[in-house]
Amino acid sequence: MKAIGIVGGIGPESTIDYYKQLLKRAPELGATSAPVIVINSVAYQRMYDLVAAGDPQTLAGAFADEVRVLERAGAGVGFIAANTPHMVFDAVQARVSLPLVSIVTVTADAAAGQGLKRLGLLGTRFTMQGRFFSDVFGARGIEIVSPDAADLEYVHNKYVNELVPGTFLDETRRGLTAVMERLRTRAGVDAVILGGTELPLILRDVPFDLPLLDTTRIHVDAVLRAALGS
Repeated sequence: MKAIGIVGGIGPESTIDYYKQLLKRAPELGATSAPVIVINSVAYQRMYDLVAAGDPQTLAGAFADEVRVLERAGAGVGFIAANTPHMVFDAVQARVSLPLVSIVTVTADAAAGQGLKRLGLLGTRFTMQGRFFSDVFGARGIEIVSPDAADLEYVHNKYVNELVPGTFLDETRRGLTAVMERLRTRAGVDAVILGGTELPLILRDVPFDLPLLDTTRIHVDAVLRAALGS
């Protein structure tokens, strides 16, 4: 089994969740020993500022530098433990030799495998307003729908100001569930993508009428399969 490298820390709570999920799922997917996991925990605020600055070349270079840390540490397969950085995924992969597993691509494959056609998307503002989910999912004939302007700002603000720092409030859980309900009733989506790796930490066990695509769990399984060579 190849050693697994994680560019984490964006944010810390979801990186911890990834670590736990990798250890839990490894034997269930056929691993005969615990995976070797290397975590490069980067500075969240630095990466957030680069995303907000809208400079994809500098952002890609920064992530490529962090992936090279994993290469030097002996990782055989790697990933970035977040959704928003997929905006520069191809540029990062082109700069490094370590094979990376894209969270957006594997989630799109999972959605296509379930026959889903119209999906609501929650995440940071950069994820919900960006094209990278729509481009990847659209290639599979799947439409992406973001919340309306007020709900989009609500989700983004709760995400960066509460969830990333590790604050998970019942009031916020209810508010996020209400946003998903509006996506269901007003936009007619047939599932919702938890397109931020902190979102499963507050919504994973929430009962909802539609499927919730947990990008962390989908990503974990894809990474482990890559590490196992399957």
